[in-house]
Amino acid sequence: MTEAAERDTLPRRPGWAPLPSREMHASAGRSTRSIVPRDALAGLTTTGRDPLGILARQNADRLQELLPIRTERMAQSPFAFYRGTAAIMAADLSQDPHSGILVGSCGEAHVANFGFYAGPQRTLVFDLNDFDEAAWAPWEWDLKRLVTSIVIAGQAAGHADGVIRDAATSAVRTYATALRAGSRRSPLQRYFEHLSPDAGESQLDDESRSVLAAARRDAEKRTAERAARKLTERTDDGRLRFLERPPTMTHVEPELEDQVHELIGAYLRTVNVDIWMLLQQYGVSDIARRVVGVGSVGTRCHLTAFDDGEGNALLLQSKQATQSVLSEYGGIHQPAAITRYVEAHGEGARVVALQRILQAVSDPFLGHFRYNGERDYYVRQFHDMKGGIDMETLEAAPFRRYAVACATVLARAHGQSPNAPVVAGYVGGGRAVAEAVGTWSYAYAELSLADYRAFVAAA
Repeated sequence: MTEAAERDTLPRRPGWAPLPSREMHASAGRSTRSIVPRDALAGLTTTGRDPLGILARQNADRLQELLPIRTERMAQSPFAFYRGTAAIMAADLSQDPHSGILVGSCGEAHVANFGFYAGPQRTLVFDLNDFDEAAWAPWEWDLKRLVTSIVIAGQAAGHADGVIRDAATSAVRTYATALRAGSRRSPLQRYFEHLSPDAGESQLDDESRSVLAAARRDAEKRTAERAARKLTERTDDGRLRFLERPPTMTHVEPELEDQVHELIGAYLRTVNVDIWMLLQQYGVSDIARRVVGVGSVGTRCHLTAFDDGEGNALLLQSKQATQSVLSEYGGIHQPAAITRYVEAHGEGARVVALQRILQAVSDPFLGHFRYNGERDYYVRQFHDMKGGIDMETLEAAPFRRYAVACATVLARAHGQSPNAPVVAGYVGGGRAVAEAVGTWSYAYAELSLADYRAFVAAA
């Protein structure tokens, strides 16, 4: 059976019958308020928590020799710690009231996971860029993760409380407005929407425009060619080899090197035929293990160098995909079609599928494979104009604008789900939800800070 055939078909109906209208979906969302009032989203349960136990549980299946690096990176600051605690937050969210309205969710929608990357036409796109934890979940879980990150980043930057609250509230109101506006457009129109870095640039203040220009320049420099120059060297026989930089860059064990062609073959069966044809013109030159990220440290990540015979390099990153924290720790039962899809193709397929759903445009090299029948991976280009903005360094005006930009992107991503009009009906104008989510996020920022201090003390 083909991959496409395993997906659910369109709903079958005897004869012809009209689909539910936008107003019917919105009405269903408004009706949900009587079951879960919007002010209930402010509730935060703090009893029975075991945050350090969750981190220890995550560490059990990771490369033990790399765990000190994970600890070191997470201990750098409260925001670095927050970046590495998606599992803790999912477990906490599972104890709180939630709307029960599920959408395709990022699972890691904090401000550091929004940024620039090169679209297929080689133009910069601003969008979500991390999908390791993506799954179906209540829409507000992503929004709470985003708003809490705005609060933590604002406090780290030393902004006045009024500035932070304005940014947090504006983000939620913008999310509500963008989602409601999107629900008035057709699914096809929503599908083609994306946020260009050029859009509305003329309306920015000088300070915000300067921040955007600097971030774009940095992203445009972060090309695969530049990464190859920094990370590889040519041996005397002309082979492209990765430079060893233990423990963050090391060559892999011989058995994995021996299997690399078989694994690439499995990956190629999951990409479009144009990428398959392109890679026929390259040969594998080297493979190395690479430590990346903060919360991901200890999971298995590899870089593969390809050479075209003329000295031109292509770098692909293979990253281990484990069960999403939204289902493992958040306890959200995934739709049957998603469960069957993951069972057949692995967690790497989930990451790739949700990335393609949530992003306006995605890396054409996205693919996945399973290693030795026990570990799943997804594949993407490495350093293809990927860059972002450090929100902890922004002044007040660009800080608020960046918060709003991230909320707009999140609304666009959630807007791809069939339940998006239901969410729009539940959220309404955004005032009540902004108050509830803001209250929750401020309380969670305090809780995360206490977890951080306990983590540093234990470390």
